[in-house]
Amino acid sequence: MATATLDKAALSRLFTDYSLEITPKDVEALENAAHMIPPGTLISVTFLPGAEYEDRARAAKRIQELGFRPVPHLSARRLIDEADLRTYLDMLKGVIDLKHVFVIAGDPNEPLGIYEDALALIDSGILKEYGIEHCGISGYPEGHPDITDEKLAKAMHDKVASLKRQGIDYSIMTQFGFDAEPVLEWLKQIRSEGIDGPVRIGLAGPASIKTLLRFAARCGVGTSAKVVKKYGLSITSLIGSAGPDPVIEDLTPVLGPEHGQVHLHFYPFGGLVKTNEWIVNFKGKQGI
Repeated sequence: MATATLDKAALSRLFTDYSLEITPKDVEALENAAHMIPPGTLISVTFLPGAEYEDRARAAKRIQELGFRPVPHLSARRLIDEADLRTYLDMLKGVIDLKHVFVIAGDPNEPLGIYEDALALIDSGILKEYGIEHCGISGYPEGHPDITDEKLAKAMHDKVASLKRQGIDYSIMTQFGFDAEPVLEWLKQIRSEGIDGPVRIGLAGPASIKTLLRFAARCGVGTSAKVVKKYGLSITSLIGSAGPDPVIEDLTPVLGPEHGQVHLHFYPFGGLVKTNEWIVNFKGKQGI
């Protein structure tokens, strides 16, 4: 697909302060990609099963050593109790300047411990106690397969209100998607409701179509048909790879003041080096 020529000022605003995500296993890939990433970039460290606290803390430390800002994830339902949370936060404070975190409920259907959801962890006051200055929370422009839109909206408002009461800045990071229209409508909706914090729109970095569909299914993103339609593919022949070009090309000309402050967040499903090569090449083609 040929890259469209887009408004440079609008595109520059969208790419300003973009963020990335890694797992603890991606440290070597981050080292290989570091020369392509702007200093100070926010880089999240996921809180997925199969990794120990030490692995996550080691990844966060390396992110900071490379000149970027680590954003450790906290999966509320995977934490057993307050002591468990403090153990991880103490470990992080021992190796990084802990200012940013991202708090999510997490994927277990039932909590493994005392935190029912992200709000319960935020309401505990422990983040403020540890000097956290900025907390990311999740957003779902296309909804959630297991949670009603009404509950999602209430949860977002409750989390924002709690963070504001505690004097902690916030931003919203969305699940990745392949369609700009629901993102734009959702942005206008939350802004009309008084949600004024920055929003990081989640995009899948370049990857094979099969990989994108696999992650979409795993993450509850009901977009398989959209992926096929977007890239003009046959269901029986899902070959080739795709990047986020079409979504960015649809977003950029439409984003306006009514959508608020918006940045990009990249999920590097096809690999961290490949994602950052795409970012550098895309920005170069657009002259930003």
